[in-house]
Amino acid sequence: MTEKMRVLLHVSDNQRWSMALGNITNFLKDVGQDNADIVIVANGPAVSSYASSDHMETMELLADRGVRFKACRNTLKKLCAEGAVCITEDALPAFVEVVPAGISEIVRKQREGYVYVKP
Repeated sequence: MTEKMRVLLHVSDNQRWSMALGNITNFLKDVGQDNADIVIVANGPAVSSYASSDHMETMELLADRGVRFKACRNTLKKLCAEGAVCITEDALPAFVEVVPAGISEIVRKQREGYVYVKP
C-alpha cells in the first residue's frame, strides 16, 4: 500500500482562496482522493472566508472529499477585539476545525511530514 501524499496549504489572505482551492482540486484530480491527505490552515484575514465566501460551495465539496479545513483561534479573537468582522466559533461551518494557533498547527503538520504550500 502506498503512503498518502501529505499536503498542508497555508492561506492567510482572502485573495488567495481561489488559487488554494484550485490547487487542491487539481491535486486531487492528479493523484486521486485515496492517495491524498490534505489540510488547509487559515489565519489572518483569510479566516473570514469561512463565515461568508463565494468559495463556500467548493470548500464544502472538498471537505466531503476528505480535505480538512482549520481556522486560527488567535485570529478569530483578534478580529473580534479589533471590532472587525467578529466570527464566533459556533458560526463557522461544521467542516472547519478551530486550532489554538495557526502557526503552531503549521509547524506541527510540517513535523508530521506534510509538504508546505502557500498559494
